[in-house]
Amino acid sequence: MARPRTIPDPEIFAAIRAMLAQGGDKAVAFSSVARATGLAAPTLVQRYGSREGMVKAALLSAWDDLDARTDAAEAAAPLNAKGAVALLKALNDDEGGPDDLGLLAVEFRDPALRARAEAWRTRVEAALATRLGGGGKGRELAAILFAAWQGQALWSMAGGRGFRLKDALKRLD
Repeated sequence: MARPRTIPDPEIFAAIRAMLAQGGDKAVAFSSVARATGLAAPTLVQRYGSREGMVKAALLSAWDDLDARTDAAEAAAPLNAKGAVALLKALNDDEGGPDDLGLLAVEFRDPALRARAEAWRTRVEAALATRLGGGGKGRELAAILFAAWQGQALWSMAGGRGFRLKDALKRLD
C-alpha cells in the first residue's frame, strides 16, 4: 500500500504527543513519527527542519489547544470561589487534561515554550484571582491554588492520591 502524500499537522502533532506521553522525549525521531503517521521521514524533515523543530511545533500546537480550552473554561466558570474550582476542573476534565499539561513541561529549556508556560500560568492565576475576590489576597490564594492543582496533577500521574480542590480552597480561606 502506498504511503499517504500529505497528513495535516494536527494529526502529526497528535502522534508526537502520544509518543512523548508513552516514551518521553527520546521516543520521538523522524523514523518513529514516520512509522506512526505513514509519511516518509524526508517529508517530515522538509516540513519541520529538525527533530527539535518537529517536537517544538507539536508542543506549540498543544499550547494553542490549551489556550482554547482555557478560553472555554474561563467563559463557563462563574465569578466566585466555586467558579475557581470549576475552572480548574474544566481544564482537568477536557480531552488532553493533566497528562497533556505534563507533556507541555517536557521542554522548558526552549525560550518560546517557557514563555508560553509562563503566560498561561499568569493567565490562569489571574482568572482564579478574579473568582477569589481580586486584590492582593485573591492573587495570593490564586497562586497557592494553582500550585496545589499542578502538584496534584503531577503526583496523580505518578499514582499518588489526590485531594479535592474545593477542600483545599476552604482551607486557604
